[in-house]
Amino acid sequence: MKFSELATFFEKLEETSSRLSLIDILSDLFKKTDKDEIDKIIYLLQGRIAPFFAPVEMGMADKTIADAIARAFDETREDVLKQYSRMGDIGLVAQQLSNKQQATSNNISVEGVFEILRKIADTKGAGTVEKRIVFLSDLLRKVDPVSAKHLVRVPLGKTRLGIGDPTVLDGLALAILGDRSKRKKLEKAYNETSDLGLIGLTLLKDGLEKVQKLTVTVGRPIRSELCERLPNPVKVFEKMSFGYAQDKVGTQGVHATPKYDGFRVQIHKDGDRVRMFSRNLEDMSHMFPELIEATLKQVKAKTVILDTEALAYQPESEEFLPFQETTKRRRKHDIDEVAKTLPLKAFVFDILYVDGKSLIDTPLKERVKILEKVLQTGDTLLPAPGRILTDPKDLQIMLDDSISKGLEGVVVKKIDSLYEAGGRNFNWVKLKRHSAGELHDTIDCVILGYIFGKGKRTAFGAGALLVGVYDKDQDEFVTVSKIGTGLTDVEWRSIKQKTKGAELAHKPARVNSLITPSVWVRPEIVIEVLADEITRSPLHTAGKAEIKDQRSKIKDPNESGYALRFPRLVNFRDKDKKAEDATTVEELIKMFNQQGKQ
Repeated sequence: MKFSELATFFEKLEETSSRLSLIDILSDLFKKTDKDEIDKIIYLLQGRIAPFFAPVEMGMADKTIADAIARAFDETREDVLKQYSRMGDIGLVAQQLSNKQQATSNNISVEGVFEILRKIADTKGAGTVEKRIVFLSDLLRKVDPVSAKHLVRVPLGKTRLGIGDPTVLDGLALAILGDRSKRKKLEKAYNETSDLGLIGLTLLKDGLEKVQKLTVTVGRPIRSELCERLPNPVKVFEKMSFGYAQDKVGTQGVHATPKYDGFRVQIHKDGDRVRMFSRNLEDMSHMFPELIEATLKQVKAKTVILDTEALAYQPESEEFLPFQETTKRRRKHDIDEVAKTLPLKAFVFDILYVDGKSLIDTPLKERVKILEKVLQTGDTLLPAPGRILTDPKDLQIMLDDSISKGLEGVVVKKIDSLYEAGGRNFNWVKLKRHSAGELHDTIDCVILGYIFGKGKRTAFGAGALLVGVYDKDQDEFVTVSKIGTGLTDVEWRSIKQKTKGAELAHKPARVNSLITPSVWVRPEIVIEVLADEITRSPLHTAGKAEIKDQRSKIKDPNESGYALRFPRLVNFRDKDKKAEDATTVEELIKMFNQQGKQ
């Protein structure tokens, strides 16, 4: 396929806000895609040249790309940056300047473009920046304006296509399997390999049967299993302990561990090589040298995958620090120096693979026994195998103890549960601290836009945030609140900086909203929100996917969406959570139903 043809599909995707239309466009694209280029096209759709977990970066920031554009189209870097500042999108700048030039060729293939982008990423050593600029500027001269627009966005990882991974799987299912509802036949392999390109390549080359045989491999992160919510220990036992009744203590019990407020880190050991991945599938190995050293010393297995939670530790006071302090360890520079002042410790609570064997289909109680044998005593990797409890009173004691130590609460698991990669169900449940007049738990929301401020907030540029949650079934974001409290003046001023490059002049794809903010924002920034309660509102679309009409048509409150009452921002979580990891509509409805039962 020519890259210019791919760019026309990118253009259609960017201009589309309907998810069903996105699926149809992707399906058309995949039907025209050769089996040898399907993986490359999927990565480019993601703004990548490799899976998210691969440590492959093109190393080109805005200013470097501006240099390449300037050189390709005989402009000055300063003029390119001025236009970029005015237009807010480096792609539009490249398109506009390319319109003034005549491309030397328009026949370059997707594979040809991909090969040059790989060369840019592989360039190392002296003169790296100059070589990368030359590669990109030469490539820009060979493509048409629309192709130039989409091409320069790839090194920045900002394709502006508004496509989620489930939508790509839907497109593959429709194109290759004939029905988008067959996406579920692809999801297990995706959750265990985290590689959409591999799924597409295997499906086109070898068929569905081979896809369904793809499984856990050291070096490819497994998508994390996530927790559901329940309001109190009694409800936990009623839901999770086989045979439990109010008047009789359950004989099976539940498995409980403290809930640590840190980074979810998946540790992969393959001989002498250790890699670590965030729940976002990002390779964080270079950030945490002490965890690498500890893994090599403490883990007595040749190959292993461990599920852990890493927290910053203060040696002087011998205490674990809050999440805001732990986030300071996510950095690319001065890592060794920061590691001395903010060392990490990782609580190891699960083992998913050992010495060539996947354990995700092994019951939890057996995985815990294997973990105890594999993990040796040490100061950095701390075993957190949990305890089996058979009485809600003991679970309440453990919850109170965890909170008294400054931890978030407790995670409770079914004793015989398997590890469901990418799943969120009642095999895992979290219990957290509760304050009177507030919800039992915080909610992770996604910023969808902001509204210009009034009064003193006029100078800040933003006075309220439009936020939403994730509708997993529809693969779209639905509104749940406008937030005007919980931010300091400094944080309000930072909103425009945080959303720079994500601002749009039109509603983003996969956003379902009746409210039009002053500025739309691509759904990628996750925030933690606390509210007094969840209520019903005709203004919001959470839990009511079919509300796409005028709000005046909603007569019955029970047909309204769900909304947050008195919301306030607690924390920014975009460093460790993708938008699709935000609270789901299903979770929100369950929290709504639990109100008053706590």
